[in-house]
Amino acid sequence: MNALKRLESCGQSPWLDYLKRSFIEKGDLHTLIERDGLKGVTSNPDIFEKAIGESDEYAGAIKQFLAEGDQGVPEIYEHLAIADIRAAADVLRPVHERTAGRDGYVSLECSPYLANDTEATVTEALRLWKAVARSNLMVKVPATPAGIPAIRRLIALGLNINITLLFSVDVYEQVAEAHIAGLEDVLRSGGDVSGIGSVASFFVSRIDTAIDKRLDGLADKAAADRLRGKAAIANAKIAYDRTKVLFSGPRWQGLAAAGAKTQRLLWASTSAKNPSYKDTVYVESLIGADTVNTMPPATMDAFRDHGEIKPDAIEQDLAGARTILSNLESQGVSLDEITRQLVEDGVRQFADAFDKLFAALARQRLALLEGDRLSLR
Repeated sequence: MNALKRLESCGQSPWLDYLKRSFIEKGDLHTLIERDGLKGVTSNPDIFEKAIGESDEYAGAIKQFLAEGDQGVPEIYEHLAIADIRAAADVLRPVHERTAGRDGYVSLECSPYLANDTEATVTEALRLWKAVARSNLMVKVPATPAGIPAIRRLIALGLNINITLLFSVDVYEQVAEAHIAGLEDVLRSGGDVSGIGSVASFFVSRIDTAIDKRLDGLADKAAADRLRGKAAIANAKIAYDRTKVLFSGPRWQGLAAAGAKTQRLLWASTSAKNPSYKDTVYVESLIGADTVNTMPPATMDAFRDHGEIKPDAIEQDLAGARTILSNLESQGVSLDEITRQLVEDGVRQFADAFDKLFAALARQRLALLEGDRLSLR
């Protein structure tokens, strides 16, 4: 049994941070499910930009769609993306059923252009939920100040929500509160909480990348070396420890008795950006019960090949994790400041990916329309 499949025995679900039409159609997604115990798929604007905007793989589908009548660029994107999401959801449905709705999800992101607008996010999420029409869809909502109230409202309406761009433990507590309050709203309205799934996607390697840059500027080089590459995992350990408090006690027990599922932490951004770090570090160090790790293909391949299983690694040396973050603060490196900036940067990066994707689709659309006009002359 390979390392990926062994994660299940540790209580962790491996998900894939990648989606492309040929990947589904050629059976590669099904292979990962059967061989590696894959339990879910995540997507984001950057993934769709690379899949659709940087290849001609979708040219035929675009041409066929435009043959039915001219469409704008956003409509072309959604037509393509929703078809891929539906197809992936259908492949993952047996996983969803086998795990009683705990896994088997595929995630689709709300437009990053709406990240700072609560009402628009709610409207967009509901529209995507209806358009995809798959019970194992998770709609991704960012952990921005505007996104957090949207999370509660969408949970209350019965949607499965993947909270994205989460970096801060303090913000995570707000996200968990939104999830719990949303479930309470469902019960108050006489609804069923047992079918609602949610994950809180904690981004990992981006934290180390940002903090390591700050450490490079420290006068105390020895202190910088001791702290380099340590903050993200320490931050994740503290977040995981908080779940034991957030999802316990009379309030949560009442929801659990009604069939509610905990909102799991999902480790995202798990590729090692620094080539001096082990390529599986953000998988091995974050193994923990009742969590998810979503990996890009290269990280998944690396972990399958030479990953080490460390049961409950996320629970080891919590005191050391707190010391690391305290030492960062003493060196003038503010994790709060960095995580706030990372959220803003993440929204901007996803919006930039949408801009690039829409520009590529506009070019493809124009070329097809001009080709059609030439063929009619």
